[in-house]
Amino acid sequence: MDVLRYAAFTDDPAGGNPAGIVLDAAGAEPEEMLAVAAEVGYAETSFVTGSDGDRRFTLRYFSPHAEVPFCGHATVATAVVLGENLGAGELAFDTPVGIVRLVAEAGRASFTSVDPVVTAIQDAALRDVLDLVGLSEQDLDFPPRVANAGNPHPILVVREKTRFDGFTFDPARARAVLDAHAWPATITIAHRLGDLEFEARNLFPVGTITEDPATGSAAAAFGGYLRELGLVEPPAPITIHQGRHVGRPGLLEVQIPEHGGIVVTGSAVRIP
Repeated sequence: MDVLRYAAFTDDPAGGNPAGIVLDAAGAEPEEMLAVAAEVGYAETSFVTGSDGDRRFTLRYFSPHAEVPFCGHATVATAVVLGENLGAGELAFDTPVGIVRLVAEAGRASFTSVDPVVTAIQDAALRDVLDLVGLSEQDLDFPPRVANAGNPHPILVVREKTRFDGFTFDPARARAVLDAHAWPATITIAHRLGDLEFEARNLFPVGTITEDPATGSAAAAFGGYLRELGLVEPPAPITIHQGRHVGRPGLLEVQIPEHGGIVVTGSAVRIP
């Protein structure tokens, strides 16, 4: 398969989150797509498995570890590529979690997530995550939750910047925690920088990756989390910085409406 490589949520090929993109994966078996994703080695690779010929496409997403129901950064990168090929305008992606609607423009794209669902995090799961990163409930700024806007993400917001910057974790143990609780994507650890500005670290050990540099599905889930807990007054625009801790800084722009899906916007650029 012909694989394109783009960095999402950045205009710097050395920043943001790299994604593989396969524009013609019609007829490909899941095992083939998983093998390609493992060879590419990025957090996720998107595969366009079909099209109705009118700016509507079917997508599947694979990490080097398994199929992922939804991937925000690969969605943005794929939309940017399709926008380059087809021209700016609206797109629709049929994904395993439902229809995701997008707007593509020069070097940028926005997607509207499925309606987010925010639920309590089970005590055992919370203990596992806190133990993983060496934190306690006293370190948290807001109540922990699991938020799902395509993938379920456990979300912890850490009060002190030093605690946020300083935690470490064992990648093998993180993978075991993710698998034990059937979380197919990332564990989100965030810190509030200002009223509408946050920084996030997303733990996602796959292959050589330990932390995801920029996570669109987690950004959408985080927007749903903030709205559900009444921590912002919608409609509210927030920004999320991510990737500093792994040397690939990126920026995610999130629009939180009063109801419905969360809008996530970012740039994407081809990796030479």
